Amino acid sequence: MTREERYHFILDYFRKKLPNVNTELHFGSSFQLLVATLLSAQCTDKRINQITPELFKHYPDAASMAKAEVEDVFEYIRTVSYPNAKAKHLVEMARMLVADFGGEVPDGLQNLMKLPGVGRKTANVLQAVWFGRAAMAVDTHVYRVSHRMGLVPKTANTPLKVEEYLMKHIPQSDIPDAHHWLLLHGRYVCKSARPECEKCFFDQYCPKLLEGSKL
Repeated sequence: MTREERYHFILDYFRKKLPNVNTELHFGSSFQLLVATLLSAQCTDKRINQITPELFKHYPDAASMAKAEVEDVFEYIRTVSYPNAKAKHLVEMARMLVADFGGEVPDGLQNLMKLPGVGRKTANVLQAVWFGRAAMAVDTHVYRVSHRMGLVPKTANTPLKVEEYLMKHIPQSDIPDAHHWLLLHGRYVCKSARPECEKCFFDQYCPKLLEGSKL
């Protein structure tokens, strides 16, 4: 199976299997999606969804969080990974949103990446999920699955290279969904330590026996 055929086969399956897919994070606004996505780094969406209701109850928007102290925000997110750094980023991010963007989350990759704590992956999530842009957010799941399933070559050895390669080979209309397709497949089937190959629809086509494969 050529790589082009592999893309066609995999995307066709996901289009039929998961036609209406979205992030598993819970949010009620662009600001809340931004906060939840920032918090989700090195942490599960399930854990984030457990702590954000109380956080959003006290800080539902940028204006309210901009008035908070880092220590106050920390108390609501202390059980997530790297809570000290994330609390600091959240307060600084909210203050920049108020000062530079009228309290609204800006569109555009460059504007989003100006915000404290917001890297390319987080910015691309906002671009795709909230603004409906053809943006590919590459997290650890997408990176791993893209390599394991033979969607990218070994030379795509950074998240940016994986993003660029996927963007070139996935139809623009599929790109926002494709991020979730690959992420969810990595989260629930093609897991990092113990992939559940027996449950995988792609198992007979998986290049896991190739030289250098971690499987």
